[in-house]
Amino acid sequence: MTPLHTADSQRPKSPALPGFGGCHRLLGRREWLSSFGMGLGGFALAEMLGRGGDALGADSGVLGGVHFPPKAKRVIFLFQSGGPSQLDLYDHKPLLIKKNGQQLPESVRSGQRLTGMSGNQSSIPLVGSPFGFSQHGQSGAWMSDLLPHTAKIADQLCFVRSMFTESINHGPGVTFMQSGSQIPGRPSIGAWLDYGLGTDNQDLPSFVVLVTKNKGGQPLMSHLWGAGFLPSRHQAVRFRSGGDPVLYVNNPAGVSVENRRQVLDGLRQLHEHQFAGTPDAEITARIANYELAFRMQSSVPEVVDLSDEPAHVLDAYGPDARDPGTFAANCVLARRLAERGVRFIQLYHQDWDHHGGLPNGIKRECQQTDQPAAALVEDLRARGMLDDTLVVWGGEFGRTNYCQGHLTPGSFGRDHHPRCFTIWMAGGGTKPGTTYGETCEYGYNIVKDGVHVHDFHATLLYLLGIDHERLTYKFQGRRYRLTDVHGKVVNGILA
Repeated sequence: MTPLHTADSQRPKSPALPGFGGCHRLLGRREWLSSFGMGLGGFALAEMLGRGGDALGADSGVLGGVHFPPKAKRVIFLFQSGGPSQLDLYDHKPLLIKKNGQQLPESVRSGQRLTGMSGNQSSIPLVGSPFGFSQHGQSGAWMSDLLPHTAKIADQLCFVRSMFTESINHGPGVTFMQSGSQIPGRPSIGAWLDYGLGTDNQDLPSFVVLVTKNKGGQPLMSHLWGAGFLPSRHQAVRFRSGGDPVLYVNNPAGVSVENRRQVLDGLRQLHEHQFAGTPDAEITARIANYELAFRMQSSVPEVVDLSDEPAHVLDAYGPDARDPGTFAANCVLARRLAERGVRFIQLYHQDWDHHGGLPNGIKRECQQTDQPAAALVEDLRARGMLDDTLVVWGGEFGRTNYCQGHLTPGSFGRDHHPRCFTIWMAGGGTKPGTTYGETCEYGYNIVKDGVHVHDFHATLLYLLGIDHERLTYKFQGRRYRLTDVHGKVVNGILA
């Protein structure tokens, strides 16, 4: 290859330019690099267009495979936005009941930061859970009476009681759990998986988001399921509960499938021509998105139509399962998407942010989520899918052991608590009937086997066959990864 740094007289000459009497134009360094890039870009585009026939982008991802044998093929993440109170659901603390109304000891707090919502309180009274707790299954897992259906599958679950995070407020907290960074702009988990592993279904996105309808609480921003600095084709497709599941995926009135195909073919030719002159990955992403949208016109209506689900299956998910957009209906849809090869299915259920009125608020959320979540695990198990499907339940942080605001006999609230909270996982290579980690008797600090958010992400990737240190993307001069610069696999929860 000709050296880049050569004198003008030594540079290779371009072919004669038409209309200039056989004159040759010298090729400058920048132009040479641009031409070289266009050549490589052309090869890349041709290779992408040739894969899988017309299904651009239906491939095995940038990794071309996995680093080691995977335990899970797909993930269903039941994200409970707002921070569910672990002390009223999973982390039984009798001492708080005994000391209800007494002040949080300084020896327990140890000067740790509080949010601005309770940091200026003159009184920080401990508050025990008003709900009964009991042990369930052969594993003896402690669970609140608010979760009768989850209690029945206790031996299928792996509880992690020692999760902790760096975020004390919702925006950074949810972003951190979804992307490994508190600052928006990084790729979400599902985007990383699509980038690394590709898709198993050419007709559906490999990353789908479902949000429970008509919920209050903290807002959910699209960056939570975005691609960040990865090509945009890796971001999630959000399915809506009403009207068209995906906006603009259907043809306008009077436009036939044949007309749409002709339009897309012409548009694709224009994009390919643009790519030949400007080899930008976003152009190929645009082509892939248009082609996927065309295939989704038939695949999406079929997958969201629950009319072929047997009555006993819908009944198992609870009374809301026949109402599109509810958490129960989304759990049924999540299973259907998993059956069809969707790799990462993200459900969001809001309104767990109980700064006040916690007893009534948490009871309401459990009524909406307990039965469907348990039914999803059982449904997957009955179909032989739980072994290679990882189900995750959890929020962005936990709640305090003390009361925010005024403690009354019938009601109270709990503030944000990042130092310890509980999630559970089922299937996908996790160890069933396990409780991992331990918090202090006050439920304020971790005393055994802490699991950082990056550790959780590293373990999730490991279960999918990925070394979290080797799935990277170079951006602005450095290589990024989901686990940033640290994180370790939690071997104690692996089957």
